[in-house]
Amino acid sequence: MDAKGRILSELASREQALDAQIEAAQLDANRAVEAAEAEAARILRDAEARVQALQAQHEQALAGQTAAIRTQAQSEAETQRLAAQTRGEGKLSQAVETILRAVLP
Repeated sequence: MDAKGRILSELASREQALDAQIEAAQLDANRAVEAAEAEAARILRDAEARVQALQAQHEQALAGQTAAIRTQAQSEAETQRLAAQTRGEGKLSQAVETILRAVLP
């Protein structure tokens, strides 16, 4: 029985050692999961900040392009208005000359 007792004691000791190893491994795994979650949260925050910065940059570029297009359209409209006015004045001048030629011999 003495041998059985030693064997049982040895088995119990090994079981306790294995239990301690399992508990330590679980703690390590929990720490690794927490670290991974923290890193994922940091990456997500960084990505969100980057998206906001890119969105602001895009909106600023779009506003600049819109202003440039508006300025160009206004310039073209003014050019067309002046051309139409010049043509109108030219036609008015021709009409006056035609009338004067017809009225004055």
